Amino acid sequence: MPLPPPVRSVDATHHRPGSRLAVTRALPEETPVAMVYGGTTQAVMMATPADLEDFAVGFSLTEGIVTAADQIDRLEVMDHARGVEAQMWLAGDRAEALAARRRFMAGPVGCGLCGIDSLDEATRALPDLSGVGPVLDAGQVAAATDDLRGWQPLHDQTRAVHAAGFLLPGQGIVLAREDVGRHNALDKLIGAMARQGIEARQGVFVLTSRVSVEMVQKCAIAGAGLLIAVSAPTAHALRLAQDAGITLAAFARGEGFDLFSHPQRLDAEVSDVA
Repeated sequence: MPLPPPVRSVDATHHRPGSRLAVTRALPEETPVAMVYGGTTQAVMMATPADLEDFAVGFSLTEGIVTAADQIDRLEVMDHARGVEAQMWLAGDRAEALAARRRFMAGPVGCGLCGIDSLDEATRALPDLSGVGPVLDAGQVAAATDDLRGWQPLHDQTRAVHAAGFLLPGQGIVLAREDVGRHNALDKLIGAMARQGIEARQGVFVLTSRVSVEMVQKCAIAGAGLLIAVSAPTAHALRLAQDAGITLAAFARGEGFDLFSHPQRLDAEVSDVA
Protein backbone atom coordinates (compact mmCIF):
# COMPACT_ATOMS: atom_id res chain seq x y z
CA MET A 1 0.00 0.00 0.00
CA PRO A 2 1.53 3.38 -1.01
CA LEU A 3 2.09 6.08 1.57
CA PRO A 4 -0.47 8.90 1.71
CA PRO A 5 0.52 12.04 -0.20
CA PRO A 6 1.96 14.87 1.94
CA VAL A 7 -0.44 17.41 0.39
CA ARG A 8 -4.13 17.11 -0.55
CA SER A 9 -6.28 19.47 -2.62
CA VAL A 10 -9.68 20.33 -1.15
CA ASP A 11 -12.55 22.58 -2.17
CA ALA A 12 -13.62 25.56 -0.08
CA THR A 13 -15.62 28.77 -0.39
CA HIS A 14 -13.76 32.03 0.04
CA HIS A 15 -15.94 34.73 1.62
CA ARG A 16 -15.40 38.47 1.26
CA PRO A 17 -17.79 41.35 1.93
CA GLY A 18 -20.50 41.05 -0.70
CA SER A 19 -19.07 38.02 -2.51
CA ARG A 20 -18.34 34.31 -2.34
CA LEU A 21 -15.85 32.45 -4.51
CA ALA A 22 -15.24 28.72 -4.99
CA VAL A 23 -11.54 27.95 -4.42
CA THR A 24 -9.24 24.95 -4.23
CA ARG A 25 -6.72 24.86 -1.40
CA ALA A 26 -3.68 22.65 -0.83
CA LEU A 27 -3.61 21.31 2.73
CA PRO A 28 -0.71 19.46 4.37
CA GLU A 29 -1.54 15.91 5.39
CA GLU A 30 -1.12 14.88 9.03
CA THR A 31 -1.00 11.19 9.84
CA PRO A 32 -0.04 9.00 12.83
CA VAL A 33 3.49 7.65 12.47
CA ALA A 34 4.38 4.81 14.85
CA MET A 35 8.03 4.34 15.80
CA VAL A 36 8.33 0.56 16.16
CA TYR A 37 11.48 -1.16 17.44
CA GLY A 38 11.79 -4.93 17.24
CA GLY A 39 8.03 -5.25 16.81
CA THR A 40 7.09 -3.03 19.78
CA THR A 41 5.76 0.52 19.41
CA GLN A 42 7.78 3.11 21.31
CA ALA A 43 5.88 6.26 20.30
CA VAL A 44 3.25 7.55 17.88
CA MET A 45 3.79 10.99 16.37
CA MET A 46 1.45 13.07 14.21
CA ALA A 47 3.53 14.05 11.19
CA THR A 48 3.55 14.90 7.51
CA PRO A 49 4.00 11.61 5.58
CA ALA A 50 7.21 12.58 3.76
CA ASP A 51 10.89 11.81 4.43
CA LEU A 52 9.81 9.23 7.01
CA GLU A 53 13.07 7.27 6.89
CA ASP A 54 14.86 10.48 7.89
CA PHE A 55 12.23 11.05 10.58
CA ALA A 56 12.71 7.56 12.04
CA VAL A 57 16.49 7.93 12.20
CA GLY A 58 16.38 11.46 13.60
CA PHE A 59 13.78 10.53 16.23
CA SER A 60 15.88 7.53 17.27
CA LEU A 61 18.94 9.74 17.66
CA THR A 62 17.35 12.64 19.53
CA GLU A 63 15.45 10.29 21.86
CA GLY A 64 18.69 8.49 22.74
CA ILE A 65 17.49 5.14 21.41
CA VAL A 66 20.61 5.01 19.23
CA THR A 67 23.75 7.13 19.18
CA ALA A 68 24.58 6.59 15.50
CA ALA A 69 22.49 5.86 12.43
CA ASP A 70 24.31 2.58 11.72
CA GLN A 71 22.99 1.14 14.99
CA ILE A 72 19.68 0.71 13.14
CA ASP A 73 20.26 -2.59 11.34
CA ARG A 74 17.09 -2.39 9.26
CA LEU A 75 14.39 0.21 8.62
CA GLU A 76 11.11 -0.24 6.77
CA VAL A 77 8.29 2.29 6.39
CA MET A 78 4.91 0.61 5.98
CA ASP A 79 1.50 2.13 5.39
CA HIS A 80 -1.57 0.87 7.24
CA ALA A 81 -5.24 1.76 7.15
CA ARG A 82 -4.92 3.99 10.22
CA GLY A 83 -1.45 5.40 9.76
CA VAL A 84 2.19 4.58 9.03
CA GLU A 85 4.71 2.40 10.85
CA ALA A 86 8.45 3.01 10.80
CA GLN A 87 9.67 -0.46 11.70
CA MET A 88 13.24 -0.64 12.96
CA TRP A 89 15.51 -3.42 14.12
CA LEU A 90 18.44 -2.34 16.29
CA ALA A 91 21.95 -3.68 16.77
CA GLY A 92 22.16 -6.09 19.70
CA ASP A 93 23.46 -3.77 22.42
CA ARG A 94 21.01 -0.99 21.52
CA ALA A 95 18.10 -3.42 21.42
CA GLU A 96 19.07 -4.66 24.90
CA ALA A 97 19.37 -1.08 26.21
CA LEU A 98 15.91 -0.22 24.86
CA ALA A 99 14.42 -3.36 26.40
CA ALA A 100 15.92 -2.42 29.78
CA ARG A 101 14.55 1.11 29.43
CA ARG A 102 11.07 -0.27 28.74
CA ARG A 103 11.24 -2.56 31.78
CA PHE A 104 12.20 0.40 33.96
CA MET A 105 9.33 2.50 32.62
CA ALA A 106 6.83 -0.30 33.23
CA GLY A 107 7.08 -0.10 37.02
CA PRO A 108 4.23 0.47 39.50
CA VAL A 109 1.98 3.52 39.25
CA GLY A 110 -0.09 5.40 41.78
CA CYS A 111 2.64 7.05 43.87
CA GLY A 112 3.63 10.69 43.86
CA LEU A 113 7.16 10.00 42.58
CA CYS A 114 6.53 7.49 39.83
CA GLY A 115 6.72 10.20 37.17
CA ILE A 116 10.19 11.28 38.23
CA ASP A 117 11.94 9.44 35.41
CA SER A 118 9.98 11.31 32.75
CA LEU A 119 10.56 14.60 34.58
CA ASP A 120 14.30 13.92 34.56
CA GLU A 121 14.05 13.14 30.85
CA ALA A 122 12.33 16.45 30.21
CA THR A 123 15.26 18.29 31.82
CA ARG A 124 18.01 15.86 30.81
CA ALA A 125 21.65 16.93 30.92
CA LEU A 126 22.95 18.14 27.57
CA PRO A 127 26.48 18.03 26.16
CA ASP A 128 28.66 21.13 26.48
CA LEU A 129 29.02 22.62 23.01
CA SER A 130 30.94 25.74 24.04
CA GLY A 131 33.86 24.92 21.74
CA VAL A 132 31.81 23.61 18.82
CA GLY A 133 30.70 25.36 15.66
CA PRO A 134 31.83 27.99 13.17
CA VAL A 135 31.93 31.76 13.53
CA LEU A 136 29.38 33.67 11.45
CA ASP A 137 29.18 37.31 10.51
CA ALA A 138 26.01 39.26 11.26
CA GLY A 139 24.95 39.25 7.60
CA GLN A 140 24.94 35.43 7.45
CA VAL A 141 22.77 35.23 10.55
CA ALA A 142 20.30 37.83 9.31
CA ALA A 143 19.99 36.17 5.90
CA ALA A 144 19.62 32.59 7.18
CA THR A 145 15.83 32.41 7.39
CA ASP A 146 15.44 34.12 4.01
CA ASP A 147 17.83 31.52 2.57
CA LEU A 148 15.68 28.76 4.07
CA ARG A 149 12.62 30.07 2.20
CA GLY A 150 13.99 28.61 -1.00
CA TRP A 151 13.87 25.12 0.54
CA GLN A 152 10.17 25.07 1.49
CA PRO A 153 8.07 23.62 -1.34
CA LEU A 154 5.38 22.29 1.04
CA HIS A 155 5.08 25.70 2.67
CA ASP A 156 4.72 27.31 -0.74
CA GLN A 157 1.82 24.97 -1.48
CA THR A 158 0.07 25.04 1.89
CA ARG A 159 1.33 27.91 4.09
CA ALA A 160 0.92 25.49 6.98
CA VAL A 161 4.19 23.65 7.66
CA HIS A 162 7.48 24.31 9.43
CA ALA A 163 10.99 23.83 8.10
CA ALA A 164 14.38 23.11 9.61
CA GLY A 165 17.50 23.75 7.56
CA PHE A 166 21.24 23.21 7.91
CA LEU A 167 23.50 26.12 7.00
CA LEU A 168 27.20 25.86 6.18
CA PRO A 169 29.25 29.06 6.25
CA GLY A 170 30.01 30.24 2.73
CA GLN A 171 27.45 27.84 1.22
CA GLY A 172 24.13 28.83 2.79
CA ILE A 173 21.42 26.24 3.42
CA VAL A 174 22.56 22.87 2.07
CA LEU A 175 19.77 20.62 3.37
CA ALA A 176 16.24 21.11 4.78
CA ARG A 177 13.16 19.15 5.79
CA GLU A 178 9.51 20.18 6.34
CA ASP A 179 6.67 18.94 8.54
CA VAL A 180 3.49 20.13 10.23
CA GLY A 181 5.38 19.78 13.52
CA ARG A 182 8.44 21.94 14.13
CA HIS A 183 10.13 19.21 16.20
CA ASN A 184 9.35 16.63 13.49
CA ALA A 185 10.97 18.85 10.86
CA LEU A 186 14.13 19.07 12.98
CA ASP A 187 14.15 15.31 13.60
CA LYS A 188 13.81 14.72 9.85
CA LEU A 189 16.72 17.07 9.19
CA ILE A 190 18.91 15.41 11.83
CA GLY A 191 18.07 12.00 10.41
CA ALA A 192 18.84 13.10 6.85
CA MET A 193 22.18 14.52 7.98
CA ALA A 194 23.08 11.32 9.84
CA ARG A 195 22.20 9.18 6.83
CA GLN A 196 24.35 11.39 4.59
CA GLY A 197 27.29 11.63 6.98
CA ILE A 198 26.95 15.39 7.58
CA GLU A 199 28.23 16.49 11.00
CA ALA A 200 26.09 19.07 12.79
CA ARG A 201 29.12 20.66 14.45
CA GLN A 202 30.19 22.02 11.05
CA GLY A 203 27.27 24.41 10.70
CA VAL A 204 24.05 25.92 12.00
CA PHE A 205 20.43 24.80 12.45
CA VAL A 206 17.88 27.30 11.06
CA LEU A 207 14.22 27.10 12.10
CA THR A 208 10.98 28.67 10.90
CA SER A 209 9.43 28.28 14.36
CA ARG A 210 9.72 29.46 17.91
CA VAL A 211 12.45 27.82 19.99
CA SER A 212 11.05 25.59 22.72
CA VAL A 213 12.88 23.29 25.13
CA GLU A 214 12.79 20.23 22.87
CA MET A 215 14.27 22.19 19.95
CA VAL A 216 17.32 23.16 22.02
CA GLN A 217 17.61 19.59 23.30
CA LYS A 218 17.58 18.16 19.78
CA CYS A 219 20.09 20.76 18.62
CA ALA A 220 22.45 19.89 21.47
CA ILE A 221 22.12 16.12 21.09
CA ALA A 222 22.83 16.44 17.36
CA GLY A 223 25.97 18.44 18.22
CA ALA A 224 25.19 21.85 16.68
CA GLY A 225 26.58 24.86 18.51
CA LEU A 226 24.45 27.45 16.73
CA LEU A 227 20.69 27.85 16.34
CA ILE A 228 18.91 30.56 14.33
CA ALA A 229 15.11 30.96 14.44
CA VAL A 230 12.56 33.25 12.88
CA SER A 231 10.55 33.51 16.13
CA ALA A 232 11.17 33.76 19.87
CA PRO A 233 12.68 31.32 22.35
CA THR A 234 10.97 30.43 25.58
CA ALA A 235 12.78 31.50 28.76
CA HIS A 236 13.45 27.85 29.66
CA ALA A 237 14.82 27.12 26.18
CA LEU A 238 17.18 30.08 26.50
CA ARG A 239 18.47 28.80 29.85
CA LEU A 240 19.17 25.42 28.27
CA ALA A 241 21.00 27.05 25.37
CA GLN A 242 23.10 29.13 27.76
CA ASP A 243 23.99 26.06 29.85
CA ALA A 244 24.79 23.93 26.78
CA GLY A 245 27.03 26.55 25.17
CA ILE A 246 24.72 27.09 22.21
CA THR A 247 24.62 30.42 20.37
CA LEU A 248 20.95 31.30 20.00
CA ALA A 249 19.80 33.98 17.55
CA ALA A 250 16.05 34.61 17.24
CA PHE A 251 13.64 37.01 15.52
CA ALA A 252 15.91 36.57 12.48
CA ARG A 253 13.94 38.37 9.79
CA GLY A 254 14.97 40.75 7.06
CA GLU A 255 18.21 42.42 8.05
CA GLY A 256 18.02 41.98 11.82
CA PHE A 257 18.01 39.46 14.64
CA ASP A 258 18.31 39.26 18.44
CA LEU A 259 21.35 37.46 19.85
CA PHE A 260 20.51 35.84 23.19
CA SER A 261 23.48 33.67 24.15
CA HIS A 262 27.16 32.90 23.53
CA PRO A 263 28.10 35.82 21.24
CA GLN A 264 31.63 34.45 20.72
CA ARG A 265 30.47 32.80 17.49
CA LEU A 266 29.37 36.11 15.99
CA ASP A 267 31.98 38.16 14.16
CA ALA A 268 30.21 41.50 14.64
CA GLU A 269 30.60 43.97 11.83
CA VAL A 270 29.55 47.01 13.82
CA SER A 271 30.28 48.31 17.30
CA ASP A 272 27.71 48.18 20.06
CA VAL A 273 25.50 51.26 20.14
CA ALA A 274 24.01 52.60 23.34
